[in-house]
Amino acid sequence: MPPDLPDPVKLAVPAFAALVALEMWLVKRRGRGAYDWRDAGASLTLGLGSTVAGALTAGLVFAIAMFVWQHRLFDIGWTWWAFVLAFVLDDLAYYWFHRTAHRVRWFWASHVIHHSSQHYNLTTALRQTWTGFFSLAFLFRLPLFLIGFPPAMVFFVAGLNLVYQFWIHTEQVDRMPGWFEAVMNTPSHHRVHHATNPLYLDRNYAGVFIIWDRMFGTFQPELASIRPRYGIVKNLGTLNPLWAAVHEWAGIGRDLLRARSLREAAGRIAGPPGWQPDGPGETSEAIRARWAAQQARAPGAPQAGGGVPGPAQGGSEPAAGVGVRGA
Repeated sequence: MPPDLPDPVKLAVPAFAALVALEMWLVKRRGRGAYDWRDAGASLTLGLGSTVAGALTAGLVFAIAMFVWQHRLFDIGWTWWAFVLAFVLDDLAYYWFHRTAHRVRWFWASHVIHHSSQHYNLTTALRQTWTGFFSLAFLFRLPLFLIGFPPAMVFFVAGLNLVYQFWIHTEQVDRMPGWFEAVMNTPSHHRVHHATNPLYLDRNYAGVFIIWDRMFGTFQPELASIRPRYGIVKNLGTLNPLWAAVHEWAGIGRDLLRARSLREAAGRIAGPPGWQPDGPGETSEAIRARWAAQQARAPGAPQAGGGVPGPAQGGSEPAAGVGVRGA
């Protein structure tokens, strides 16, 4: 008989509110970081909309999960080790979802909502997608059901994963102990992920365990010499939550109407954000390559993957004039 598992996210809501209040107090006391009430309000509205969208599609996602689980390869029981293994494998699945969400425009159109704020604080963690079901984000967890993990177990550990990721959206924590920074995702690692500086683009996709980025070559430490800049390449110019939720889908629709070939149409959907059919465009690789070439002409500047890690609050910006895409 499966246990009656609670929803970790619902249980964590009071702690979320308390931590936001604490962070606001620390911002005032330390003068580090910032809160824009309009931006925070947009994040909260997007979080509420995401909750509603998730509730409307939860039944369909669960039905799909149960269908796949009925064809499972193994019967995995409700043991403690199954929960631990499910948590680790779910985090690995999240890493590949997150990486794909930055490298394939279709998935980016849904995920970009989370990166659309130019501020980095705990309310940013609540800025979540309204279109996750439409973009088929749930596909990345289907292998867990096929292996044999019960859907209720997977959704429970996925909730724990989401709760963990809340606290790393802050500038109030510089560094955790070295062993923790080596294994776990932290505020420092995740500031890099949210930054639009060329060196930081498309790095640190981890949910809980930063070891995935270290293993798969996508890890970048935060450098004291490069303070993270947040936002996306073409900031929205509005705090309208509805536009934040759908603007990239509108961009895809516009580009498809203008496409001159099937190849271009496919690239506009399945290519990386910033892809152009007739040149390097504004992909993260192209942006980083231009920046690296610029740095090569400036002796002593930090190179990709190099330098000494340091807190986000110090240091200077990279060379001006280099465009950045949303991270």
